[in-house]
Amino acid sequence: MAATDDDTAAEGLASRLDEVWGMLAYLPPALRLVWTAASAWTGAWIVLLVLQGLLPTASVYLTKWVLDAAEVAVGGGLAWDNVRILLVPAGLMAAVIVAQRSLGSVTSWIQTAQGELVQDHIQSLVHRKATDVDMVYYESPAYYDLLEEATGNASSKPIELLNSAGGLLQNGTTVLSIAGLLVPYGWWVPLVLILSTLPALWVVVRYKREHHDWWSQTTPQRRRVNYYDLHLTRRWAAAEMRLFGLGDLFREAYQSLRAQLREERIDLRRRRAVATLLASLSALAITAAVMGWMVWRALLGAATLGDLGLFYRSFNRGQGLMQNLLGSVGTIYSSSYFLEHLFRFLDAESTLPVPEDPAPVPRSLSDGIRFEDVTFHYPGSQEAALETFRLSVPAGKTVALVGPNGAGKSTLIKLLCRFFDPDAGRITIDGVDLRRFDPDALRRQFAVLFQRPVQYQATAAENIAYGDVAQPENREAVAAAARKGLADTFLEALPDGYDTQLGRWFDGGRELSGGQWQRVCLARAFYRDAPIVVLDEPTSTMDSWAENRWLEQFGELVEDRTGIVVTHRFTTAMHADVIHVMRDHAIIESGSHEELLDQDGYYATSWRSQVEHGWRGLDEDGTDEQKRPDAPVRDGQPGTRDR
Repeated sequence: MAATDDDTAAEGLASRLDEVWGMLAYLPPALRLVWTAASAWTGAWIVLLVLQGLLPTASVYLTKWVLDAAEVAVGGGLAWDNVRILLVPAGLMAAVIVAQRSLGSVTSWIQTAQGELVQDHIQSLVHRKATDVDMVYYESPAYYDLLEEATGNASSKPIELLNSAGGLLQNGTTVLSIAGLLVPYGWWVPLVLILSTLPALWVVVRYKREHHDWWSQTTPQRRRVNYYDLHLTRRWAAAEMRLFGLGDLFREAYQSLRAQLREERIDLRRRRAVATLLASLSALAITAAVMGWMVWRALLGAATLGDLGLFYRSFNRGQGLMQNLLGSVGTIYSSSYFLEHLFRFLDAESTLPVPEDPAPVPRSLSDGIRFEDVTFHYPGSQEAALETFRLSVPAGKTVALVGPNGAGKSTLIKLLCRFFDPDAGRITIDGVDLRRFDPDALRRQFAVLFQRPVQYQATAAENIAYGDVAQPENREAVAAAARKGLADTFLEALPDGYDTQLGRWFDGGRELSGGQWQRVCLARAFYRDAPIVVLDEPTSTMDSWAENRWLEQFGELVEDRTGIVVTHRFTTAMHADVIHVMRDHAIIESGSHEELLDQDGYYATSWRSQVEHGWRGLDEDGTDEQKRPDAPVRDGQPGTRDR
């Protein structure tokens, strides 16, 4: 039984050591990252740390010199030869102290510059990866957990890691040099110094691991805490918080989760404090025993007063340095977990293959767009968003897609922009499979108004010009796009016209209504000179007057480009060359407005209901689409539309 317990303990220790080495494996790439971000600053930092590591040893050695000189000089009068014995080591001691203070200040300045550069470099890498990863990642809760773990400490952990690595180098240099001073008193003395810190090492490794485990396990709860906080403090939720009386409910939910997290963290800290105290008392007992041995030697005449001073300062300083050293190792160990999450995030690979020899994307379509037996499931979903779906969009024509929520209309747009690849079938442009194009080059050919467009906290001109950042901002093109989106009148009436800050996040900002924001976003889509125009619910939040004006010039807006319009509103759809009616992830009717009325099917029934009741659209369950609470997108807060 004892042998079995010993084997289990040995396996556990081996497993922990393997884990430690596995975590430390992230240090070389981390150091390369630091060097890439701030090579010159890092080189100067290393030199200064080594110098600072040697100065304490010089100070300890000079203590022996000063005390031995004092022992000789005391009682010898003020003769120059007698004073000189004490003056030289005292002067050197003062010089060392001044050097320590000076190098410390310079190192602090260098470390600040270095830390800022490293932090910005890491944040840049995270931002680039977050904008490069496939949309499939945004369909996975695991991605958000990893993103939280990788970015939650991105502003503090790099600095902490640098400080710890610097402490490891500086303190390690000092410990080695001090060990050299202690060896003459007994080869075993440096070993005792190291052994006295082993309990502290155990505490550091164990509780760093426990803290990381707790941090990882509570990531979903901490994300939910942030979720409640956002709803309690952001403008886009303020109205419903008050109208539905949700403030107390969300506050209680927030406080309940925070209480759970708080109690767990306090308990972890309590157990660590007890273990740290026991480790410190153990080290203190060992120090007392060794110092007692040294005093015994002095009483026997085997050591001088200077030896006692040097030994005390060396052992006491060495033990403190060893604890600092272990603290640095522990911090690096825990930071390695952050590095693991960071590098796992940065190593996320695209699931959308990019062809080695991509086909050129046509600047003008000659045939059109085709969906050929396309089947697609969102990640983790068993239900098909599209199944053996077929659609043809002739070049130079405008096609409208109408149908109830959940029919798959917006999914179709995501596939067309190649945010996802279909599970089966293919999508072609002029007969070429989208997978043969470079994704970035393909997306340049689309001008898209998404169902949930972003309201950028920027000037009106910037909001529109974001539609094509590959080109220098053209104020004439901005104004032309605003006219096409029917945004020109109210934008030009703003205090600073197109230079007016939109939104309330920053000083001087002017808020727009939901319909006005949609027209700005529509202008953004028209700002891009692209052969394919895709508009998802382009008039959903416009008032009747604005909608009528926009519909009157619909043909002029699309011009000779190939257009796809997704809408619930038949008054919008009727202006298209071809209307496709979608239901249950498939097209059930197709034709022009007049042809669909002649077919007397689903579209015709919905149209007659519109004429009789003045509705703009009909949902699957017969709900009046105009009267349904389809909230507009506000401050980036998503609404409740279909996918």
